Amino acid sequence: MKNKIIRSSSKMDKSYSKWIADLKQRFRHAQIQTAIRVNSGMLEFYWSLAQDLVKQKAEEKWGAGVVNQISLDLKAEFPEAKGFSTTNLWNMKKWYLFYAEKLQQVVGVLEMPKNFALIPWGQHIAIFTKSETVDEALFYINKTIENNWSRAVLVHQMETGLYQSLGKSVNNFGLTIPETERLDVSEILKESYTFDFIPAEQKLKERNLESGLEQNIMRFLLELGKGFAFVGRQVELVVEGDSFFIDMLFYHIRLKRYVVVELKVEEFSPSFIGQLGFYVTASDHLLKQKDDNPTIGLLICKSKKKTVVEWSLANMVSPIGVAEYKLLPKAEDLQKQIDEL
Repeated sequence: MKNKIIRSSSKMDKSYSKWIADLKQRFRHAQIQTAIRVNSGMLEFYWSLAQDLVKQKAEEKWGAGVVNQISLDLKAEFPEAKGFSTTNLWNMKKWYLFYAEKLQQVVGVLEMPKNFALIPWGQHIAIFTKSETVDEALFYINKTIENNWSRAVLVHQMETGLYQSLGKSVNNFGLTIPETERLDVSEILKESYTFDFIPAEQKLKERNLESGLEQNIMRFLLELGKGFAFVGRQVELVVEGDSFFIDMLFYHIRLKRYVVVELKVEEFSPSFIGQLGFYVTASDHLLKQKDDNPTIGLLICKSKKKTVVEWSLANMVSPIGVAEYKLLPKAEDLQKQIDEL
């Protein structure tokens, strides 16, 4: 049964009819654009519709039910088009308002930023509804474009707190890496890594953690971030006839650096730093080529105390970052969390 369009003379007037006619014309124009730029054209239309709702103070001007009426009018005119539900129209307005204040301050006009057109509407909804600030939202927009994330991957990265964690590992880069390179290196490491593809065990062993990460190497690379290439597990370094083995070795393509990753299934101990520092130095001597930048080390442990880590790194000459990991909760723990909701 088709929705019946009801107009109220007290709420609807010629200005509304004229505006609806204009919306219909703009949407027809958007359909033409869609043939060339599907996503861009639709998002620009969504932005302009939401901007009209805000600028014209539509709810004050035509009544509280105006958004529902717009939905009915546009769906009646364009029955094959998707996106004109009342819920989606409200999402458009919320999307516009989320960015409006800051964009006005930055550029002086409320035009939709060009890079917004590079990701689908579904990703935009996920970003502005799950972000606490505009800076966080813009971060995820840029990361989605940079990494070509699907909506599922984007939501996963947001739920695991990429924005809050990226570039916030405890490290000694301020003492060991030139200032011109420091920010780039810092930004590839996170404060914590979520290995939700590895079930928690009562007594998890390091070799089991390594094995789980290797078996799920694509998901581990996704968790590490763009630019990491997996070199190998238990990579042998031979120094004066003695063999030493790196837990996991990566190469960061953009930064042109080896990244030595050591895994510890216990709380951080200062003794871990000496071992990792040796592996970093050995990698520089044995693996690094002339056009490579110096190796960095990443220690991922079960937990850490910030001050203990900072003091342990204070006199180290090798660049090292320290982070924590989180595993998939056990079934009984998940059920407990659900029961407590």
